[in-house]
Amino acid sequence: MTLRKSLGAGSALGVLLLVAGCAVGPDFQPPSSPPVTGYTPEPMTDLTAAAPTRGGETQHFNNGQDIPGQWWDLFRSPELERLVRQALDANPDLKAAQAALRQAQETAIAQGGILLPSLDGSFSNSRQRVPGAQAGRAGSSSIYTLSTASLNLSYDLDIFGGDRRTVEAAEAAADYQRFQTEATELTLTANVVSAALTEASLRGQIAATQEIIEAETEQLEVVRRQFTLGGVSQADVLAQESTLAQTRASLPALEKQLAQTRNRLTMLAGRYPSQEVSETFDLAKLVLPQELPVSLPSALVRNRPDIRAAEAALHQANAQLGVAIANQFPKFTLSAAWGSSAGGVDGLFASNAASLWTLSSGVTQPIFHGGTLEHQRRAAEAGLDKSLAQYQSTVLKAFQDVADALRALTSDAEALKAQLAAERSAAESLALSRSQFAAGAISYLTLLNAERTYQEARILLVQAEAARFTDTVGLFQALGGGWWNRTQMAGGGPAAAPTTTTPGDGAH
Repeated sequence: MTLRKSLGAGSALGVLLLVAGCAVGPDFQPPSSPPVTGYTPEPMTDLTAAAPTRGGETQHFNNGQDIPGQWWDLFRSPELERLVRQALDANPDLKAAQAALRQAQETAIAQGGILLPSLDGSFSNSRQRVPGAQAGRAGSSSIYTLSTASLNLSYDLDIFGGDRRTVEAAEAAADYQRFQTEATELTLTANVVSAALTEASLRGQIAATQEIIEAETEQLEVVRRQFTLGGVSQADVLAQESTLAQTRASLPALEKQLAQTRNRLTMLAGRYPSQEVSETFDLAKLVLPQELPVSLPSALVRNRPDIRAAEAALHQANAQLGVAIANQFPKFTLSAAWGSSAGGVDGLFASNAASLWTLSSGVTQPIFHGGTLEHQRRAAEAGLDKSLAQYQSTVLKAFQDVADALRALTSDAEALKAQLAAERSAAESLALSRSQFAAGAISYLTLLNAERTYQEARILLVQAEAARFTDTVGLFQALGGGWWNRTQMAGGGPAAAPTTTTPGDGAH
């Protein structure tokens, strides 16, 4: 058979094998959506309770409505928007996640090279002295130069799809890191907004405590005057002084929490504590979002970054099983080399240079590896089972988060309404007790109890107001944060709609 016929037959065989080849192992199919239509055992109310106070507006749950990409803008705070932007630009944890994403993407691209032929060039130049005796000429020797240049082509025929499954696994790893990056950004923005709301709550509690201190200071002066006039005992004066001291003692703890919250905000923005952010937050300057989107359960599994990351990990484990199975099958290789050899570099391209060529094919069939390949396949199967269980756990946790957030928002509204009534009742009781005490109608102990009740009710009211804001953030975070509605992803690339993952390449 001539060389041309041999090449033609070899090429035809290679094309035939490639067309007929199939990727062993299961093709990946994204898990089905959970068979549920809601987040709670009973239908949730569409509206929360309302209270005539700060942050007491009615909130409406809009089932099936989508979340805006910049959900923090719903609080209508320019200071909050600026701080979130600073954190997105400078937070080192987010930068690390973005770098890890770029690394994973470049690794996946590099891994794709195994599907293409490899071409390498080689050159060697040697100077040799050959004794005459070796050539049959005693007493003389030869010195010559030998230069060789060649191109070497090699191609692995991916008949059973092991290389394709390897590339598929690398691409799934890049998808995993992509959604990990989105999860990192969502956690960052939620932490920034939550810390800002904590600051606003603490400022409100400090302001309320300072007002109580002023009122109790004034009451102490009244008690002292009455003691001078003989209307009360020294014990009553000491009791009021003790109450005032206890209220003042609660102020440093609140101020400490405020300072630590400011440090946390500064850190989240990528700064050192001495470079404190300039933005400050007060509940009175924040707007409680009244229209709350609630994704359908079928959309939640496509929107939550941690669920998508778990799905990508499942995809990777599925592809790795295919690799382990393919490793038990034969491997086919085609290779070729062409070059020339001459007695010097200048002669390599001369017409009389010696031409060299090689055309070869090979097959390797694993026969005995001490059980390694079989146990690697079993390990890959166990890894797939583990990834599936972890995916299911992530989905369950996501549904719990949404259910918890919905319950919290409903309960928060009721709690705020009740706490407002308690605070107003305590304030009226305190005002009446002060009047009665001044008239000598009640004992000082009764007044003291009224003061303590009001102090506790006032602080709890501020906390209840802040809880509605904080748990609103919790709902946005639980639903995925709206990353799919942004024009740019956390990793810097264009955002993609949360569509169903495409199954890995397999043979057809």
